[in-house]
Amino acid sequence: MDSLNTEKILGTKKGPIGTLTFNYPEKHNAMSPEMSQAAALVIKDFAEDPNIRVVILRGAGSKAFVSGGDISKYEGNRSTPEQIAAYNQMSVGFRTALRGIGKPTIAMIRGWCLGGGLAIALNCDLRICSEDAQFGVPAARLGIGYSAESLGQLIDLVGPSVSKEILYTARRYTAHEAHRIGLVNHVLQAGMLESFVMNYADTMAANAPLSIVAAKRVIDEYVKDATQRDQALADGAVATCFASQDYVEGRRAFMEKRKPVWLGR
Repeated sequence: MDSLNTEKILGTKKGPIGTLTFNYPEKHNAMSPEMSQAAALVIKDFAEDPNIRVVILRGAGSKAFVSGGDISKYEGNRSTPEQIAAYNQMSVGFRTALRGIGKPTIAMIRGWCLGGGLAIALNCDLRICSEDAQFGVPAARLGIGYSAESLGQLIDLVGPSVSKEILYTARRYTAHEAHRIGLVNHVLQAGMLESFVMNYADTMAANAPLSIVAAKRVIDEYVKDATQRDQALADGAVATCFASQDYVEGRRAFMEKRKPVWLGR
């Protein structure tokens, strides 16, 4: 894992929990294409490590989760059609890796979660934030347009009408507004955020990992248009549960009134 870390993207492992940290606090963790590439590699490492059962994404410092793209570099890397295509490819690559990891993902959000930062959070399974968090998509203030792929998670989560309001106004939403419209799952006092998220992650990690994978696969496929669903992927994940050693262990542990020992197979 150390070899995958860069100055601005850090991956750490503690027991069954993998944590990806956006480490650019002097720029409010604004993302560059290079950071997206590095983050995708960290996610890939978490996906391939059988000991990692839950992944947490967070921003360094208390000012921002991710404040969006690094606008100061747009003139040099996002001004021509070719540059825009390359930029989008790297950003989409990270989000695709995040969606496909097959393990629970939690965005732990303090401060700004704007634009591309919100897109990252929306590609996590859960979003848990502090009361000082702020959310928004300032594209209309910058002349930026987003593709259907980029907006899909937002529309699925809050619906088309609220999505239009977020994009049309380009305003910032408070943590409690974000909770009301369904952008986040929980809002905590800043001092309680980390312990709450870690306890939540531990709770998930203590459950049968194949059952978690099956739930994630089935739900993710269900929310797609019926013509786009990978039904074989979802059905295969469910079948794997019933054919697993963990299914045998779960039944035995229940009968013996003890905690199960999950093997993930």
